[in-house]
Amino acid sequence: MLKLSQLALATLLGATTSHANASDIDAMQTQLDQLQQQMQQLQKQLADEKAKQAQMNEKLEKQDETIAKQAQDNADSAQSGVKFGGAIRTNYSHTSYDDGNRNRGGDFDFDLFRVNVSGDIGGVLIGGEIRFFDYMTAIKSAWAGYQFTDDWQVQVGVTKVPFGNDPYNSHNYFFSANYYVGLEDDHDLGVMFKRKVADNWQLDLGFFKNDELGGVDGYVEDRSHRYSYDIVGSRTADEGIYAEPTAELGEYNTFTGRYAYFFEHGEGMKTEVGFSALAGGLHDGQDRAGSYNAWALHVNSNINSWNIQLQHGEYDYNIDDTNRIAVGAYAFYDSVAADATMSSLNIAYSLPVEWGPVSNLQFYNDYSAIYDKSDNSADTWMNVTGVSIAAGGLFTYVDYALAKNQPFVGGSVAGDSDETEGRFNINIGYYF
Repeated sequence: MLKLSQLALATLLGATTSHANASDIDAMQTQLDQLQQQMQQLQKQLADEKAKQAQMNEKLEKQDETIAKQAQDNADSAQSGVKFGGAIRTNYSHTSYDDGNRNRGGDFDFDLFRVNVSGDIGGVLIGGEIRFFDYMTAIKSAWAGYQFTDDWQVQVGVTKVPFGNDPYNSHNYFFSANYYVGLEDDHDLGVMFKRKVADNWQLDLGFFKNDELGGVDGYVEDRSHRYSYDIVGSRTADEGIYAEPTAELGEYNTFTGRYAYFFEHGEGMKTEVGFSALAGGLHDGQDRAGSYNAWALHVNSNINSWNIQLQHGEYDYNIDDTNRIAVGAYAFYDSVAADATMSSLNIAYSLPVEWGPVSNLQFYNDYSAIYDKSDNSADTWMNVTGVSIAAGGLFTYVDYALAKNQPFVGGSVAGDSDETEGRFNINIGYYF
């Protein structure tokens, strides 16, 4: 712009020089000098304004960075900290194997009150759950952990033993028959290394020193007061199925591993194929009394609204001259064969609905069996047909279980009954 003004003035000066005298030329030169000075002042003002604007932009950028950092800090703070939750559950049952229950038209009882804790404190992860029943109190889990890489996490304490379809090999309130031999949703005391799903595969590795109650010589009043099933002793020939064992045993130094690979085979379709194994020792309080191991192949497939689960495996407790062992949970003792084969097939269909507070229905049929038992007892099997109902904070199972030699359905895994028993069950829980 300055050059253009100077060119215009020079042209004007050249055009009038031939008609002006010397004094006029001096006057015009003076005016030109004044204009140049004014233009220089304007340029300086413009440069000062640009510098001020640059400083203002820099301040705004720093303010934006500060605001963004504060927002991230607030988000991190909101995600950290301890969070509490829990549930209150009640249960109705009508059974074929209890004459009193059947004559009363079934029984409606308090099931449990539970408290859950989760979160992180200063980068240390925590998780836990305690359950209060009318007849006992049980710790399901209690662990501390650390996310030491993006993919790997470590957990130490009472944590879940990785085995079989995850998180459960079932859809119903009763789990599968595997639960009653300690191979579904089992929790023990040890250390777990968990690799989250990345590159289509997942790996869990664990070492469990003993069960959640401290093993064979844990300082507890009753070793049957626990949430998940564990071995508590061996059975002699004259002991009853439900008797407290005279020869105590406990598992110790157990190594576990679970590997799963995920296939995506279309929109809304994903299948997990995996293998699980564990092996450990058995102790009688003085010496090593034997060993135990288990393995399973498992498939968990989601096809749009359908879920299909398959699992097959074996377990084996190696104890001299023993074909039957004692297990404990839910404040009573039971018995299982020392080794057996396990199979299950489950199918479920999820249906989103808008029925007032009801948002989802899941219909399912879960079948599981334990057979080829070392004690030559009759096969155990259970088939559960039902529907789960999600309605806000309420979650309800409506199940009908048909079973033979199945705990909680009129039998025992070590039983030898030819009777097929039935149980209609409604479990209503409020989760918060």
